[in-house]
Amino acid sequence: MTPRKPEQPVPRNGRRKAAWVSGHRWLAACAAIVICAAVVIVVVKVSGNAPATRVSPAPAQSQPIRYLGVYEPDAPGSYTGIEQFGQAVGRQPNLVSYYSGWGEQFRTAFADTAASHGARTLVEIDPTNISIAQIAAGKYDPYLASFADEVAAFGIPVIISFGHEMNGSWETWGYHRTSPTVFIAAWRHIVNLFRKDGAGNVIWLWQVNSESSQTGPVRDWWPGARYVTWVGISGYYYVPGNSFYNVFAPVTTAIRQLTQDPVLIAETAVGPQAGQPGGIKDLFAGLRMQHYLGLVWFDKHSYGGLYNGEDWRLEDSRSAVIAFRDALKA
Repeated sequence: MTPRKPEQPVPRNGRRKAAWVSGHRWLAACAAIVICAAVVIVVVKVSGNAPATRVSPAPAQSQPIRYLGVYEPDAPGSYTGIEQFGQAVGRQPNLVSYYSGWGEQFRTAFADTAASHGARTLVEIDPTNISIAQIAAGKYDPYLASFADEVAAFGIPVIISFGHEMNGSWETWGYHRTSPTVFIAAWRHIVNLFRKDGAGNVIWLWQVNSESSQTGPVRDWWPGARYVTWVGISGYYYVPGNSFYNVFAPVTTAIRQLTQDPVLIAETAVGPQAGQPGGIKDLFAGLRMQHYLGLVWFDKHSYGGLYNGEDWRLEDSRSAVIAFRDALKA
């Protein structure tokens, strides 16, 4: 807005007025310039938009957690463990997962129960000891078509992950055991088959593991944007020093070179050795700041493998439960 020029004093005598204006025109101009500059300075100071001042960007805003998920070892046969978990943490999960062996049908009854509790179902379809090349070639199409028909009939959105953690070397369908090219062909074949059979209610979760010496480059396993809805990450805090920065940041950087799809921490927990209360707080703070969809807590005692002996069960530690409750309320 242009500052209004101040009015000049009006002399009583008209002739003196003309002479006064002529003789003091330069003074009036200077006064106007000074006043304008003063007004501009005041406006800039009030608005906080001084052009000569570098303003530091505001810190990223944390976001609420959209999905609180859990995996309980008695699922999908029972919903009891999930309810008990919800009672412990003070909020019932709105995302529940189970692992489906190859050849198993969609557990409609479990998904119905989950829906009645306001939760979506995440199905981890694992092709253990199955030829991924034969899946891509269509050998298992009758089974997949039957599964797709059941999901389509269910009608409510279902999250499906096929061959999770394929970038890791510990699964029969993964790194060093299956060619990424063959895995991608199988993934695309499954997605196309479901879509052809009318299962448009599937959210396709492409789930990789956090980076380690036992994982390959995630870009090698990427099936393309047309075949992925969400990206999932598996990652655990199991030794002192584990944090969101060193567990999830490296793989997230690699993922963001491929896609901007929403990210879900699809399998995670903090073990006692990593310091559960502090680790839980760090985990929730990280996923909020990174605007992730949420997390799925792996509420189970692990036997065998890398995490042999780790007790991920939240209810076994009062301090961990308190930390989890506080993190949810943050």
